[in-house]
Amino acid sequence: MSFLQRFLERVLRNNPSRMARTSFDDLSQEQLDAHLRIGRYGTFALTDAVRPSIGLDVIPRAGYRRDTYCDPESGNKMPVLAAAVSAEQLFDVFMDLLDPLGEVVDVVMESSHDSDPGSHTDLYREHIDTVILKSTLYDFEPLLLHDGCTGLAALNPNGPMEVQFDEHKLLFIYAHDLEPFEEILRQYGLKRDDTLKFISEAEHLHSTDDVYHEQFQEILYRLGIDH
Repeated sequence: MSFLQRFLERVLRNNPSRMARTSFDDLSQEQLDAHLRIGRYGTFALTDAVRPSIGLDVIPRAGYRRDTYCDPESGNKMPVLAAAVSAEQLFDVFMDLLDPLGEVVDVVMESSHDSDPGSHTDLYREHIDTVILKSTLYDFEPLLLHDGCTGLAALNPNGPMEVQFDEHKLLFIYAHDLEPFEEILRQYGLKRDDTLKFISEAEHLHSTDDVYHEQFQEILYRLGIDH
């Protein structure tokens, strides 16, 4: 089944009750088909996981910005890097960003396969060697890149430091010292732009498929995560 068919069958037709009305609903089939076929905007290539709004409220482009996360309960603040990376480099950038976390990490697998819109399930595994985690992730590269219902976060177990690869295929880094991570982004040619907007900040569509749901269960098993 083609990407376009997966997008339509899995997201629009099979789960209509899970989606609020959007501007996509007003399109003809031909208009929708044409929009979903577009996987590149200039030099920026999208994975199969997500597509922007029909009005292109945000045009996908590569880069990163600095921000600050404020915990709504404690009020504590944490510096954040947020990055959009073209599909050709995305997985490699993510894997390199894991290295500054240390030799052992905690892992959170994020799934919205069976969740209501805007929510997801977090599944945890503590203390896994980073080299073992990376080896396993290489075996599931297509799932991580192309499933719009799968995300992953890796955390330093000894302090507040986290790298997140979310279901929009955006990268988020939380750490008091962002310089080691920012240097990796620069090495890949990414430029800082604090006005950068991301595909998740406007209307958009996610894509998934039954095969990715099955692969998600398999990666949980491989990582020793009890569902």
